[in-house]
Amino acid sequence: MHTLRFRSLVTSTTAWLISHHRSTCEGDGTGIGDTIQPSWVTDWDQDHPHAAQVSQGQKSKSSRHIILVRHGQYEKAPTSPDHLTDLGREQAKWTGKRLREFNINWDQVVVSTMTRAQQTSAIILKELDVDPCKVVNSDELREGAPYFADPPTKRSPPKQEEAVRRDGPRIEAAFKHYFYRAPPGQERDTYLLIICHANVIRYVILRALQLPPQAWTRLSLNHGSITWLTVRPSGYVSLRCMGDSGFMPVKETSTSNLVSVKSCPCG
Repeated sequence: MHTLRFRSLVTSTTAWLISHHRSTCEGDGTGIGDTIQPSWVTDWDQDHPHAAQVSQGQKSKSSRHIILVRHGQYEKAPTSPDHLTDLGREQAKWTGKRLREFNINWDQVVVSTMTRAQQTSAIILKELDVDPCKVVNSDELREGAPYFADPPTKRSPPKQEEAVRRDGPRIEAAFKHYFYRAPPGQERDTYLLIICHANVIRYVILRALQLPPQAWTRLSLNHGSITWLTVRPSGYVSLRCMGDSGFMPVKETSTSNLVSVKSCPCG
């Protein structure tokens, strides 16, 4: 019975697609089957010197794999530095074990200088065989407001504008610093691991895919999740996975951080 229903659904769906294709073949590019004008900008990475070499006629031969990890859950305290929770430390362990299973020879690891990212990195790196000389810290990757959001954040418009003007140029600089095609002399694929923050990851992914950056608030990432993006020699970019945390037990996944509220010394 279920098989017959499924076949009927497939048949009716196929018929609808064919009919819709015929009725929209002369459309404006918004219907199924319409001709869509290519909008991908191949030389999107020209601000980076390696990519500039490619545009000057030298061909890129290899891909760059950029794997981004969100830090573990952390607690934000009013009188002490932010730090990972017990759950956040467990999440970092799960992420480190998952990355180890990839059996990747990491070319570089870049870590945000914020405490929660540094603590996450320390736990992850215990699971990986990475030369300490390949690990660098970056202020560019610190958390912040990357772009004017649509829908907007909960901040008031003046505070949102202040945050974007303060953080946006820095996070955009991080994108231009780490996202580009392989230089012509690169003979093999390379693997870059970046450990940072949700807003940063959401923004750079949209930028790399040439999607509206103001949509970053529409995406969500679990703590310790893995996002994998590949920059091809042609300049095309593909997103292999985003926010993957399926390697963790469901009860150990989270999205929101903890906020400690100091008790009021009222009578």
